[in-house]
Amino acid sequence: MSSDSASLPAASLPLTFPLPLADQVVLVSGASRGVGAAVARAFHREGARVVLNYFQSRDAAEALASELGDRAHPCQADVRDGAAVEAMVVEARTHFGAPVTTVVSNALVDYRFDPVGRANPDSLTWDHYLAQLEGSVKAALHLVQATRGGMHEAGSGRFVAIGSNLVQNPVVPYHDYTTGKAALLGFVRNMAKELGPEGITVNLVSGGLLDRTDASAATSDEVFELIRQTTPLQRVTTPEELADAVLLLASPWARGVTGQNLIVDGGLVMG
Repeated sequence: MSSDSASLPAASLPLTFPLPLADQVVLVSGASRGVGAAVARAFHREGARVVLNYFQSRDAAEALASELGDRAHPCQADVRDGAAVEAMVVEARTHFGAPVTTVVSNALVDYRFDPVGRANPDSLTWDHYLAQLEGSVKAALHLVQATRGGMHEAGSGRFVAIGSNLVQNPVVPYHDYTTGKAALLGFVRNMAKELGPEGITVNLVSGGLLDRTDASAATSDEVFELIRQTTPLQRVTTPEELADAVLLLASPWARGVTGQNLIVDGGLVMG
């Protein structure tokens, strides 16, 4: 286990003013496309150094790194593999000469939002649930463990996980996916309690159906139109709008916010 994941005493870190976005080293899991790419671009726009994690989409990650330039670095790792995550964090530190201070746990493992072809109560298996729990909670755990020490060293830490408004309103019952995201909310709130004394905030940003990503490609135009008609803002939320909310929670302006679930869906789900 690397030094970044060493056991740390509770309340050992005096609270400091959080790092400006431009001073952060940000690791975005699943950064090669969709929400992850939008988040990476948003942090880069604000001057941050960005680690572009990918699992299989090497070409897309390297293309994004080429687009963003010197302050972006692609790193391959399956975030479900603790050793791979540890190695990625070490590589990031070596490349940028500074520890990771901010993590966005975004990677979506092997899932498409297909309201017709989704698993239903008759076809669901425990393996469906396990795959999503590992992609959501296991991955987040590995990322926390691998970066906590570096955040402690930097005197500031931000962990933002990507959830879903389907937990509040399963308008399409994606059973396994939604259960994984509900478990992620529990993970976030427990980690917020645990890591708060170290100056590390832990939050969730929950989007709805986004216009559009690879994951939502199977969603019909009729469903998108229904969202537009029933959402107060009368439009479908974009990955870029979700990314801006992630920036907020990583910024100094959110220094008093932890353990929260910020729903970013144009007001479709309230409360």
